[in-house]
Amino acid sequence: MHILDGFLPAKVCILGYGITGGMTWYSLYRINRETNPQENIPKASLFTSAFFVASLINIPLGFTSVHLVLNGLMGVILGFYSFPAILIGLFFQAVMFGHGGLSTLGVNAVMMGVPALLAYGIFKLRYLRKNNQVWKNIFAFFAGAGGLGLAATIFVILTITNISADLNVRDEEIAIYIALGGYLIQAIIEGIFTVMLVTFVDRVKPELLENS
Repeated sequence: MHILDGFLPAKVCILGYGITGGMTWYSLYRINRETNPQENIPKASLFTSAFFVASLINIPLGFTSVHLVLNGLMGVILGFYSFPAILIGLFFQAVMFGHGGLSTLGVNAVMMGVPALLAYGIFKLRYLRKNNQVWKNIFAFFAGAGGLGLAATIFVILTITNISADLNVRDEEIAIYIALGGYLIQAIIEGIFTVMLVTFVDRVKPELLENS
């Protein structure tokens, strides 16, 4: 789902960096308001590593392939730590493996990080149904699936509206829509995985969900 260098016009890349800078500042501001901001850094580091490695696991799907994103899950587990964690993971993916690019780093961070924060907000709705495991699982599913689904939607909008005239526009659109279908299927899988992980963590170490 990474957008490569050279695909987007400069104004879009600059806007992406501007939004990323603002979201990073706001996330750090909310983190610093916590009683002990350093307490959750090891947890954030662990999930940053998982996000980094996930891009290396490609799943064949017809004429295309998809890879795990886990941004919704990161929002559920990390809360406001998720945006800077995703930004760091994307930076190392671009530098070490060429996934994405440095000019599009801001856009990619917005594409994956903002839905992670949305997933965090969705999962917080479980407090409206206290001590109801069924509703907790429902919110966990929509958080995990929604994070990836929104990221995929942003990806399609950005790529469809910025296809170079030098390319076969029709073929590129078909390829992008096929990829979207694959990611929507994967969103369901990641939603189920998020439910499973949340249920497990809630039983063995519920304090890991405190940020949520």
